[in-house]
Amino acid sequence: MSDTRSLSFLSRCRRSRSFMVGGIMTAFLLVCAAISLFWTPGSAYDITIANRFLPPSADHWLGTDRFGRDIASMLMTGTQNSIVVAVVAVSIGLSMGVSLGLLAAARRGWTEEIIMRLSDFSFAFPAILSAIMLTAIFGPGGVNSILAIGLYNIPVFARLTRGSANAIWAREFVMAARASGKGRLRITFEHILPNILSIIIVQATILFAIAILAEAALSYLGLGTQPPEPSWGRMLNEAQTLMFLDPMQAVYPGLAIATAVFGLNLLGDGLRDILDPRLSRKR
Repeated sequence: MSDTRSLSFLSRCRRSRSFMVGGIMTAFLLVCAAISLFWTPGSAYDITIANRFLPPSADHWLGTDRFGRDIASMLMTGTQNSIVVAVVAVSIGLSMGVSLGLLAAARRGWTEEIIMRLSDFSFAFPAILSAIMLTAIFGPGGVNSILAIGLYNIPVFARLTRGSANAIWAREFVMAARASGKGRLRITFEHILPNILSIIIVQATILFAIAILAEAALSYLGLGTQPPEPSWGRMLNEAQTLMFLDPMQAVYPGLAIATAVFGLNLLGDGLRDILDPRLSRKR
């Protein structure tokens, strides 16, 4: 039975163009990040003024920037920072948000009301505004950008989990479990969470893309990853004064951000169709 389900899942994966294209684009970014851990075509850190603004060549695949740093190496190393920030930030939102959402759905009453009102309140502080406040207190840095994005993700997961869990709590098999004497905690982990896990996975994939975009925006504003660590957002910031001199300085990091966000959105869209085939039939 499990083999049949696995084959059915794999066949749906192969039929989903969004999943395949998004998976290839996301895998490409992950491979670039992994390779950059031990090899890059040049140095992403060394400043060599004599090599500034070099055109693409065998030594510098995408040329060099105004400080003589290798652009291809900076993009590859910047992939690491974007992925690390996104993974940690989404993990913070996922762990805390899902826990609060499950608690709200299981306890109901005042517990649910308090959690949802706190979620509404936190939506008044988007990631960029939270990062500005954290920067004013602790100074700019990658850790503060992670906290800002992660805190913004908590109410997103909490509201999604609570709404999805409430629908499962009203199902007949959950009522049967309660009638058999199972407690709310046991029902939550045995029946509620497994039935909403696919929705959470899809949402996490989409928020991963949003986290990469938010990290780039914060770095562009000088609130995220700090020098000398490469960052796609800061590369855009440094290139804005060079648009007429060397416009490709802005094109490369812009394409990297677009590829990451577009690929993850396609992957999330494909996962949604695969995990819930009814959605793809409605289209």
